[in-house]
Amino acid sequence: MNIRKWLYPQEAQELGLTVKENKPGRSQNRYTLNDKQFAELEELRKGINTRSFIEVQKKYGKDGEILSSVEKLQSKSVNVPDGFEIIKVSNSETTGQQWVQYAKKKEEVKDFDFEAILKKHILKKPVKTKYKKKRDIIDFDTLTYTDVHVGMDTDKSKNSMYPISWNKQEILKACDKIIDKTIQNKQSDTLVIDELGDFLDGYDGFTTRGGHKLPQNMSNEEAFDCALDFKMNLIEGLHKKYEYILCNNICNDNHAGSFGYLVNSAFKRLANNKYKNVEVTNHRKFINHYIVNDVCFLITHGKDDSSLKFGFKPFLDTKQIEKIDHYIKQNKLYRKAERFIFKKGDSHQLLFDMCTSADFDYYNYGALSPASQWVQTNFKAGKQSFVLEYFSGIENTIKPIFL
Repeated sequence: MNIRKWLYPQEAQELGLTVKENKPGRSQNRYTLNDKQFAELEELRKGINTRSFIEVQKKYGKDGEILSSVEKLQSKSVNVPDGFEIIKVSNSETTGQQWVQYAKKKEEVKDFDFEAILKKHILKKPVKTKYKKKRDIIDFDTLTYTDVHVGMDTDKSKNSMYPISWNKQEILKACDKIIDKTIQNKQSDTLVIDELGDFLDGYDGFTTRGGHKLPQNMSNEEAFDCALDFKMNLIEGLHKKYEYILCNNICNDNHAGSFGYLVNSAFKRLANNKYKNVEVTNHRKFINHYIVNDVCFLITHGKDDSSLKFGFKPFLDTKQIEKIDHYIKQNKLYRKAERFIFKKGDSHQLLFDMCTSADFDYYNYGALSPASQWVQTNFKAGKQSFVLEYFSGIENTIKPIFL
């Protein structure tokens, strides 16, 4: 029979169990024990809790006689288990008791070997391609992807409802599919690529805001390397097929944050150095915009890196409409373009709303990554996707591609 018990880390270690991190606000975590382990636990606790009474206080009369005394139970000191470190020790001079507070050891963050990571890209010869724009029936193509979550482990505990591998190999396979589908459906000589944030899953296993632990399958350095390979492979596969490529990267989101900016900053320097027909813009604000011909694109991840508790929802409400309208007016954009498209990620949902607002369209883009274990459990598996669009004047056609 399996029994659920709250155990201290040292108890779990004595029973041969894998030590878990303590639950927030507690010095224990719950474990599943069989009958034998439960019996061992009872014996173990008898030994740990062996105490003796120690006299800690006496009260004397006028003639020195003892009127009363106070005794307290003294506990044995507890050994700190492997993998943990003492962070605080309190001692009682009266009783000799000792309270030891310990926590799981923090691994040192190894400095990135930027030189080794960038070297393989820098040594390649620059591609000298001149850009000469021409007017086509289709003015420009767009490729939009978001929420790649490089480094995310979708099945850390090996009990996910829909386990899907999302390692470096799978991420680069997704990149290859993006290249193939974009080339197959090419309709102009100009390509705009929008990456809408959460490109990496986190740094040191936490979101950019901290405090939210994330299951990871890569170290910081491995995630950086994989993310940069993705970006460079994408441009390497597309730059010869287009006369001009414009890349927009959102660097203000709730997962990647500054870590995402580091990758995109390296990508910008490499791409601008290697490819003369590629322009990279890294956007640091929560909402940003750019204009191509008569179309103004407003781009965001949907959540920011520090302030917003709730970001833009999949469906527009009055507050969201007002916020977007205020941004357009504040930047005097209504007089600069004929059509406005607001593009966001974050929700992992593919929804295109052309009706709620009379002034702009509201586009939600699905995640390139599979659902995390938390999303699988609380919602559903979802669909991995990216989107190709084709603009002729201010009109566009939309072609979602599913992995």
